[in-house]
Amino acid sequence: MKKFLLAAAMVLFTLSAYAQYSPDPAAHTLKPNPKAAKHSPYKSSKNYGKRIAVFGGSLSVHKESDAAKQIWADLLNAEVVTYGVGGAGFAKEQGYSLQKQVEEAGVFDIYVLWASTNDYNGQKECGTWQDYTALDGYDESKRNTQCGGINYCIKTLLEKNPDAEIYFFTSLRFFNNEAGNNPFSEKPNKTGKTFADYVQGQKDCCAYYGIPVLDQFNLQGINRFNVSKYYLEDMLHMREEGYRKIGPVQAAFLANGF
Repeated sequence: MKKFLLAAAMVLFTLSAYAQYSPDPAAHTLKPNPKAAKHSPYKSSKNYGKRIAVFGGSLSVHKESDAAKQIWADLLNAEVVTYGVGGAGFAKEQGYSLQKQVEEAGVFDIYVLWASTNDYNGQKECGTWQDYTALDGYDESKRNTQCGGINYCIKTLLEKNPDAEIYFFTSLRFFNNEAGNNPFSEKPNKTGKTFADYVQGQKDCCAYYGIPVLDQFNLQGINRFNVSKYYLEDMLHMREEGYRKIGPVQAAFLANGF
């Protein structure tokens, strides 16, 4: 019990340490290095030279994440603007939610929805891919599930710019308890769902809308044997080394959307 309480306190402290009251895109805008962009292997890709907006929680916005986003900017000759806010999730009541973030964003060529761990750790219902869709008449009450929030974000962005490319990054693994990194764990949160259920819910919502998904949970390449190299002491957030590891994978995905 003491270990559990200590881990929970560490998570809450870390989330608060990275929390922002609202998005600050002006402070989180990255420009490409012209020399790096000139020699990029993605010059002929469809998304080279586009503007990218990123939405998420602390994993998308804290300073270490710039290591990955600068890789995107340089390889794709892209301006990368981050609206993420620490503690945010997709559920309407999970911090400064991604729902609020997409509402405030301008028009971009590419929108990246970067899933966090906050809906799971914040005990918000996972929901199903049907939440807040035409199938339930866009039931407003479903906006406080992870899946309802994802569907709301996708719908809002498509209404904002029907020609935009929308891409989804699944949750990354976290290592302060076994449920966050073992896809076969049967340990649920208080809603009765496992972290793997939340990741699958993310994929299901995107499948419904035909949104390309980067399965970071399975492509991250980080495990209990190398985690200390790539994660901060809280075992929830990554070091710059972790972002440098995943950044080229993200850039390759963003180049063409697959």
